[in-house]
Amino acid sequence: MPRNTRPTSAAAALELDGLGKTYGRGASARVAVRPTTLSVPWGQVIGLLGPNGAGKTTLIKMISALVTPTVGTARIGGWDISADRGRAVLQIGAVLEGSRNVYWPLSAWENLLYFGHLKGLRGGAIKPRAEQLLRDLDLWPRRHEPVGSYSRGMQQKVAVAAALIADPPILLLDEPTLGLDVESARTFKEWIAHLARDEQKTILLTTHQLHVAQQLAGRIAVIREGEIIADLPTGDLLARYAEDRYDIHLAGSPDGLADGLAAGLEDVLPAGARLLSIEKAQPTLEEVFIRLLHEDAMTVAPEVREVAP
Repeated sequence: MPRNTRPTSAAAALELDGLGKTYGRGASARVAVRPTTLSVPWGQVIGLLGPNGAGKTTLIKMISALVTPTVGTARIGGWDISADRGRAVLQIGAVLEGSRNVYWPLSAWENLLYFGHLKGLRGGAIKPRAEQLLRDLDLWPRRHEPVGSYSRGMQQKVAVAAALIADPPILLLDEPTLGLDVESARTFKEWIAHLARDEQKTILLTTHQLHVAQQLAGRIAVIREGEIIADLPTGDLLARYAEDRYDIHLAGSPDGLADGLAAGLEDVLPAGARLLSIEKAQPTLEEVFIRLLHEDAMTVAPEVREVAP
């Protein structure tokens, strides 16, 4: 079976069943991730959000088979990460936060050839794939320069190219825009959208840039102190926290509008203004995220059912 083929027996791309991690034992034990059950269908972009230390990176490293779970299991593309680790990891490409995902002394070209061989590609298939990725990411003119000489944004591009060299169906992106300037971050956002829309990649994304998650993710899971406290389609999550506030859109001069807000709507319209629309205000993902983190009790129950992409 080709390494990037979706197994027909798999109900989902990612299936976590009670997956958890505790470091240490006894009184010194520290729970990094509480037993987590999660199902991510093929082709979905899910944003995994949480404050620093909430367990996001540990969860991604368990899915990547870089950290051994204390309890539970995970299946990647239908393959169990414990029983079929070799096949499971071939289903994913990962860009981890805070790590050198590629070798800086090597050039971008050398990195892709190396990771292509490492992930089992044959020689004749690696070079065309590497060239395609480097051209798509605007790195081809500098392909023979050491990655250590690149800007942070270019280094992240090489890391993404290395993660994609074997064309895996599942992509794990842990803070991919961290430390990037505005232009580089925008390029990355467009590239992630391309992978999801045009190549139908299943993407698990963590980011502190919540507007990026709101734009890209069709589903949001929020993790707090190692526990997922919310897991809903993005629109449903935002709707849960919608308030009785309205956005009023006018054409014309707004002079005098603020002085009459206590009166009827017709009375507050300034001379020459024309009412265009009245819409119920939607909270931003950042507003919802902050409220979730500071609630004493769980308001939005996690959903472990499969959500259609």
